[in-house]
Amino acid sequence: MLSDQELLRYSRQVLLSQIDIEGQLRLKQSKALIVGLGGLGSPVALYLAAAGVGELHLADFDTVDLTNLQRQVIHDSASVGMTKVDSAMQRLQAINPEITLVAHRQALDDTSLAAAVAAVDLVLDCSDNFATREAVNAACVAGSKPLVSGAAIRLEGQLSVFDPRRDYSPCYHCLYGEGSEAELTCSEAGVIGPLVGLVGSLQALEAMKLLAGFGEPLVGRLLLIDALGTRIRELRVKRDPACPVCGKRDG
Repeated sequence: MLSDQELLRYSRQVLLSQIDIEGQLRLKQSKALIVGLGGLGSPVALYLAAAGVGELHLADFDTVDLTNLQRQVIHDSASVGMTKVDSAMQRLQAINPEITLVAHRQALDDTSLAAAVAAVDLVLDCSDNFATREAVNAACVAGSKPLVSGAAIRLEGQLSVFDPRRDYSPCYHCLYGEGSEAELTCSEAGVIGPLVGLVGSLQALEAMKLLAGFGEPLVGRLLLIDALGTRIRELRVKRDPACPVCGKRDG
């Protein structure tokens, strides 16, 4: 059950009929894996911790650099040189000591990634490279776990939800295939801070909807965000029955 302290802490979202106490309990009992604690992972981790998601698994093998601080708001100047996982854990514990944090400080290979995905209810891909996104997607399809995927570069952002539990849902590979600009990262192309904050916040919202069981998740839809013109478009995305990653679900 929820303690009096928890009821007070989460009172503003418990007031929402779509969440209520039952939804808050589901959040408390949920486990989520956040892959990447940079520009996207920062707002994701902050909002999910503040919302009371009971167990957050944090995966990042990088350390905090001064160039990160323009957009990776979970870290601060005192965190420079620390592992991003330790920096994030310090901040999240300060925000909400009621939750449990699980650290993954090493790069996840196929075996450890599969185990990390199996240990949670939902995965949020906040990485910045195509290879990681493909690996996370494959692990989520294999483990039948929903994946909230976000990306941002330059002045453009994208967001979608892939849920292999739903027959109609595409996977990341259905949408992107072999990818484009696979090796292009923010350090090479640049990115504006509020954009990753926007995409990450929407990722956190989609995760809460899936975990608490309310609203319409962004499954089969892709949001395209144009920060320069302040425009958001939505595209319908269909599952590819011939997809080499998720097509075998029919077999």
